[in-house]
Amino acid sequence: MSPTIILIAGGGLALILLVVGLLVSSRDERSLVDERLEYLEEDGYTVKDSKERSAVMTEWIGKQAGRYSWGQNISRSLARADLKLRVGEYIALTIILMIGGAAVGWYLAGGMDGSSIVATIPGILLGAGVGFFGPRIYVGRLQGRRLQRFDAQLADMLNLMVNGLRAGYSIMQAMEAISRELPPPISDEFRRVVQEMQLGIAMDVALDNLKHRIPSRDLDLVITAMNVQREVGGNLAEILDTISHTIRERVRVKGEIRVLTTQVMMSGKFLALMPIFLIVGMYFLNRSYMMRFFNPGTRMFGIPILITGGLLIALGYFMMTKIADIEV
Repeated sequence: MSPTIILIAGGGLALILLVVGLLVSSRDERSLVDERLEYLEEDGYTVKDSKERSAVMTEWIGKQAGRYSWGQNISRSLARADLKLRVGEYIALTIILMIGGAAVGWYLAGGMDGSSIVATIPGILLGAGVGFFGPRIYVGRLQGRRLQRFDAQLADMLNLMVNGLRAGYSIMQAMEAISRELPPPISDEFRRVVQEMQLGIAMDVALDNLKHRIPSRDLDLVITAMNVQREVGGNLAEILDTISHTIRERVRVKGEIRVLTTQVMMSGKFLALMPIFLIVGMYFLNRSYMMRFFNPGTRMFGIPILITGGLLIALGYFMMTKIADIEV
């Protein structure tokens, strides 16, 4: 391999990592007031900030994407994953990764060796697909981990709130104690609820925003109980104490089920990914053999075989996940 090619590939990778680092670091430096102002802007308020850090292009992309449901879904996913990225920055990062992945796929497919564009198309599509789905998978994993940690802390949060209410605290004071005493992510979320209420937002609206950020059925039960108590009255401490016991038992049962179904889930993922990795490896190691699926004389059989195999893999993975998906 030529040293020039190695330098070009290394320089491109370094450029991508530099852009990613700048985007992430610029969002981490935002103050809490900036985050609140951005939240108000997304909810329909007009907020002007003379210290705008993001590029004009990413701002324009974010505003355009916010008009559509998919842009709102991206914003909601980033908030649930607690990523300090705007929608425009996330889209720009995805585009950069797609271009970089397509370039790497073109190079590995023999683009520098003089291969035809038809022969490099699978590599380009594969690299672009990795760049497109990679951020989504990463955000989804962060969401799942954060939701799991939140559910595990919910019972302790309820016990702290119950003790505060029995000691004479108001609901807002009890939530302030939660934001100070408990670790993230539950402390961060309740700190945001308290700050919204201090800015004049009604408690039911702030709790509804919390429910949108944290799609937890246990949290939905807690918020419903708090809203009902505010409307009809009653002893909220006793209600939350009962709910806390229910949530603890549910978390315990979920943990036992997770231990029993982990092997099934891992087997399903391995069996689904193994043919894909095998096809990708064979394409880069023995391209002439894999191109028989796409040759003019054999494509009428090769392409349907690949499509049928992909459908069967997807069906098998779906069935194994449904078997392991046990509701509590």
